[in-house]
Amino acid sequence: MLHMFLLYHDPNEEPSPEILEGHFAFAREVRQRNAYVTSEALAGVETAKTLRVRGGKPLSTDGPFAETKEVLGGYYVLDCRDFDEALEYAAKIPTADTGSVEIRPVLNVPGWEYSLPGERFS
Repeated sequence: MLHMFLLYHDPNEEPSPEILEGHFAFAREVRQRNAYVTSEALAGVETAKTLRVRGGKPLSTDGPFAETKEVLGGYYVLDCRDFDEALEYAAKIPTADTGSVEIRPVLNVPGWEYSLPGERFS
C-alpha cells in the first residue's frame, strides 16, 4: 500500500550534514527493502506561489498558503505493508527528530491513469 510521507521543517534552520546523510541512509534502506517509490526535496517557501481561482479569475500570492512554524520541505512515497510499517519508516526519517513527518495513504482513484503500476495499490 502506497503512503506519502510529507516532511516538515523549520525554514530558519539549515539542514545539517548529519541530517542530509541520514536521508541518504534512509533512502538506501528503503530501496534495499524494495519499498522506495519516489522522493524529492522542495525549494524554500520564498520561491513558492499560491494560486486560487475566484470568480473564474486566478489570484496569485507569494509564499505558502498559511503562516506556520514548520514548512513542507520534501516528501517520500513508499510502498508499505500496512500503516504500522509506515509508522516504522516515518520514525527513521531524520526530519522527524527536528521537524515532523505527516503520513497519508495514497488513494487509488478508479479511472485515473497512474504512472505507477496499479498492483502497488491494495
